[in-house]
Amino acid sequence: MARDSLSDEELPELTTVLDALDDEDCRKIVSELSEPMTASEISEESGVPLSTTYRKLELLTDSSLLYEGVEVRADGQHASRYAVDFEEVVIALDESREFEVEIEGRARSPDQRLENLWSEVRKET
Repeated sequence: MARDSLSDEELPELTTVLDALDDEDCRKIVSELSEPMTASEISEESGVPLSTTYRKLELLTDSSLLYEGVEVRADGQHASRYAVDFEEVVIALDESREFEVEIEGRARSPDQRLENLWSEVRKET
């Protein structure tokens, strides 16, 4: 399976990743995501209120810890599904003694790559 590599411009800010990792609700959400789920399913499984779940999902996707894909439905009512998008997060010091974050991502399935393509097409229309 292929993994979409993040360029330096796409890497999240260190503080964004740390904020997500430091948030108890975000950690609950990540721990419940053994398979892709919708926001409603995540809210139900984690016990986090739906309105809070949406905010936490945004933080987790902004930090590149979750992948947001689109479930294409025949009735035209497409739904976002979220999945854990990392294997490892490393916080390290670089040569100039600045903190940097590295996120080792998970391999994307063909379905996830197709969802990503569909999401990009939807943004253009």
